[in-house]
Parts: sequence; structure tokens; C-alpha cells
Amino acid sequence: MPDISLTVIVLLCVAALAAGWIDAVVGGGGLLLLPVLLLGLPANTPAAHALGTNKAVAIVGTTGAAVTYARKAPVDVGTAVRIGLAALAGSSAGAFFAAGMSTEVLKPVIMVVLLGVAAFVILRPAFGTAPATGPATRRQILAAIGLAGLGIGFYDGLIGPGTGTFLVLALTAVLHLDLVTASATAKIVNCCTNAGALATFAWQGAVLWQLAALMAVFNLAGGTLGAHTALKQGSGFVRVVLLTVVFALVGNLAYEQWLA
Repeated sequence: MPDISLTVIVLLCVAALAAGWIDAVVGGGGLLLLPVLLLGLPANTPAAHALGTNKAVAIVGTTGAAVTYARKAPVDVGTAVRIGLAALAGSSAGAFFAAGMSTEVLKPVIMVVLLGVAAFVILRPAFGTAPATGPATRRQILAAIGLAGLGIGFYDGLIGPGTGTFLVLALTAVLHLDLVTASATAKIVNCCTNAGALATFAWQGAVLWQLAALMAVFNLAGGTLGAHTALKQGSGFVRVVLLTVVFALVGNLAYEQWLA
């Protein structure tokens, strides 16, 4: 356990609760949790320990949200797991290439893509509000494995921020899911990618387990509550949160690119 004050521990736990809720509704909880960890941990703490601890916390909340969704939302668990395994492979490849590539070049591109996504969602009010008309076809599933699995998984390993949000958008567009079911499916995919990343960080000894365990309790509560909220409020509510997170992600990337 790092030498941090009780006040900071309380703030970290509150952040874990809020991040769990956000992540369960539409993804993007790491936008809150990781920066708070980087600020709250002692200055001499290696960045890898913040990343590893973040994954250890997030996987608990993600799993809680996934279980809640799977019980009450029409989720095709088999398809979600197949996409998740592809995402695991994609994130591993992305992490491999990340060592020799400057992500600063890619951040402006990601911002443009996100702004385009926001414009699309705003101009298409019906996007993600209609339930699926039937089971996904083989072609749709293969497209989802390629885009949401390998493609977004690669992005997760290469850069990372907003992976959950991108998954929700991709699954909605490719599998024609409503936003609630897409969020549910994304949580199962996230469980796979988080498990792979956590295993790597744990092998490297880059997880602060005591702090992670404490924060994980709050993240689990937030994730479970967020899933219940999304199920109760429906796709219209998820759409509003989605746009909020997209603009927050653009602001975060812009800050890191030009102001940090």
C-alpha cells in the first residue's frame, strides 16, 4: 500500500465508484479513474503501477456490470466472448507496436473520428434506439469480430482511452443493437481485454493490490448501479451519456496533445 493520506484514499474510492457507473452505462470510466490515480499516488510511483492498478480495479466493476446485464438484457454471450477473444489478440498486437510508434501522431486523428461520431449520433436521433430485428447474421458477427474485436482491441493496446465507448458504437452499428444491449455486450468484451492487460501488469509486479482491492469494492458498486440505471432508463438515456463521454474524451485527448 503506497504512503497516501486517508483523504486521498477516500477521493480515489469515490472516483472508482463514479468511474464504475460511467463505464457500465456507456464505457469510458478510465477517463476518470486513471487520471485520478496518477494524481493521487505519490510522485515517485511508476506510471505502470497506476496503469496496472487501474486495470485491477476496472475489471471488477466491468465484471459486475457484465453479470448484471447478462441477467436482464438480451445479450448473445457466445458472440460477445468471440469478439472479446479477438479483442484480446488485437490489444496484445497493439501493445507490441506501441513501443515503436508515437501515439501523439494518432491522437488528432482519433479526435476527428470522435467528433465525426458525435455529429453522426446527434444528426441520427434514432441511432441505437430500435431493438435488434433478429439474431445477427454470420457476416455481421465476422464484421464485429474484425472491427470491434481486432480493430478496437488493437487501439486499446496502442492508445487506450475511450475503448469502451468505441465498442458500444461499433457494436450498435455493425450488429444493429440498441445502445443498452451494445453496452451490455461491450462489458463482456471489456472483461476479456482487461483480463489480458491485468495478467501482463501482474506478471510485471505493477499492481498495488491492497489499494486496488479497496477501490474495486466501490468500482463494483458503481458498475452494478450503472448497469441497473441503463436497463431502467433505456437507450435514450444511454445516448445522452454517450455524447457526454465522447466530448469528454475529445477534451482529454486535446489537453494531452496541446496543453499537458
